[in-house]
Amino acid sequence: MTVAGLRLSTLTNGVSALHGETAQSMWEQVTTSSPIISITNGVHEGTWQARNIAQAVAAQPETLYRAHQENKAQLRAEIQRRTGHCLNPDSLLIGFARRAATYKRGDLIFRNREELMPLLESGRIQLVFAGKAHPQDDGGKKMVANIVALAKQLPGKVIFLENYDMTLGQLLTRGCDVWLNNPQRPLEASGTSGMKAGMNGVLNFSTLDGWWVEGCQHGINGWQFGDGYVGPDQDTHDLNALYRVLKGEILPTYEQDKAKWAQMMQASIQTCTRDFSARRMINEYYDRLYRPLVEAGRKIS
Repeated sequence: MTVAGLRLSTLTNGVSALHGETAQSMWEQVTTSSPIISITNGVHEGTWQARNIAQAVAAQPETLYRAHQENKAQLRAEIQRRTGHCLNPDSLLIGFARRAATYKRGDLIFRNREELMPLLESGRIQLVFAGKAHPQDDGGKKMVANIVALAKQLPGKVIFLENYDMTLGQLLTRGCDVWLNNPQRPLEASGTSGMKAGMNGVLNFSTLDGWWVEGCQHGINGWQFGDGYVGPDQDTHDLNALYRVLKGEILPTYEQDKAKWAQMMQASIQTCTRDFSARRMINEYYDRLYRPLVEAGRKIS
């Protein structure tokens, strides 16, 4: 069906720059294929950006940080209501919430307990997870079950929130401090949860896959780890890089330089509202995909 679609279409698009490049490589053997371009996904600000963040982003950085703390308090209250656990407002809250597909590696951070446990036991970090697997994705369901089991083993340190939906997604993408994303490059087409988080000043911490290849300014509006590596022992490479950046850059900034953290929040919001909004995406679909086809059709007629 993909080959038929490529041959019958006038123009085809991927949903991020890397996705377009990957698709071109995957289907380069298809003769008479339509050209594959890239139009990166975007998200709707009015739905996903908290009102207090939109109002505070142009103010002083400390005002923006206070607005974020209000949103973090709302998420903490919901976590306590659902689970009975009261999280520390001063600990770094790392969130991971999305479709539970195995290539997204939701359990990656747990694969090095020697690095993880001191951070959890000291209270320097807290982890919150949410997400659902496709009913026929046994690997994804097993990964969710493993995370749920870990949450029971580490109560109050690792949280799993059930019944993931848009309401919970809004709370998470507004209330976490850091948004963790570790898909196995180049399997993520785009991803949008990080855009939603970034619009709220929740700083992305992600492998260089999907949209983050275009959005990341390391140490300015978030962080990357793994340097886009693809090859043998990719999981080990990315896991080591995750802890190197988390311990060497993210935690020191959060714990010792709140002014820089707030400046990074501002940069994140500016990047995501400018480059990863639904408005930009729709305009680009019109300008780069639909209008050329309409104009070509008029010339033919």
